[in-house]
Amino acid sequence: MSRKITLAELDATDRRLVEMARDESSHAYAPYSGFAVGAAVRTQSGRTYAAANLENASYGLAICAEVAAVTAANAAGDFDIEAIAVVGHKFMSPQDSTQVVTPCGRCRQVVSEAAQVAKTDVRVFSCNGDLSEIVESTISELLPTAFGPANLGVPDKWPKMRETLHATVKELKKLGLEGQAARPHQP
Repeated sequence: MSRKITLAELDATDRRLVEMARDESSHAYAPYSGFAVGAAVRTQSGRTYAAANLENASYGLAICAEVAAVTAANAAGDFDIEAIAVVGHKFMSPQDSTQVVTPCGRCRQVVSEAAQVAKTDVRVFSCNGDLSEIVESTISELLPTAFGPANLGVPDKWPKMRETLHATVKELKKLGLEGQAARPHQP
């Protein structure tokens, strides 16, 4: 069940996560909305990955901070997410850091799929800009009965597919090195 908590009530690990999300909001590229969002994910390995929102003049191409943070974890090969913190605030006049920011629907779907892959109910910390208000929930509370891999009949296929992917890339690298050795050096 979602609950309001204070920064002081968080343990040191969760406090660092929400502070990282707040700090990451300073890297937002938000010239159209003037609204900065930072997100930080922590994986089961204990590592954290953070990102900020990235707007685009073609509004539909914007990238949410939450999706960018999950993508960073995945790109690092560390996709088993256990927690995410989201912080947002309006930085242009009139400034407003009082509203608690929750993940949008698209972000909830991305976090939910990561949770399903990791086989955990990801904890979500939704925060206002100065961290004076924090709501802790789980992704299943924010997106109950989510669509995911099981709906497509592939709930347990990804680990084996990932092994195949890694083996394929290893083979491609090997072929690339062999191809370079066969080519004469050109000054």
